[in-house]
Amino acid sequence: MDLDDAARKQLESLGGFIRERRKQAQYSLRDLADRANVSNPYLSQIERGLHTPSVRVLKAIAAALNVSAESLLVQAGLLEASDEGERGPSVEDAIRADSLLSEDQKAAMLAVYRSYVARNTAEDD
Repeated sequence: MDLDDAARKQLESLGGFIRERRKQAQYSLRDLADRANVSNPYLSQIERGLHTPSVRVLKAIAAALNVSAESLLVQAGLLEASDEGERGPSVEDAIRADSLLSEDQKAAMLAVYRSYVARNTAEDD
């Protein structure tokens, strides 16, 4: 596989990741474009792997989808995956993406999760 093929595959992977997260959040293409402040056609091109988004656009999409900007930057090939990133989406990303939970339930689960992580981190020190 040459460099162009690898770059195309990376863009397709990024686009698929964004599309899946958008669907999990139950946003239409237009909804996500509005939330990320990009045009519908531009977002469509990103999802189809036809356009390389800037870091600013990736950050805006990440914020609109309630996922970490790091996860999108890794998918875009702009950052190397950390050991944690290799396990898949973070627990926090999964909680935020769960359409079966209300916003209040998500906030409560995130608070509990973070308290456990902080406690375990403190015990390791």
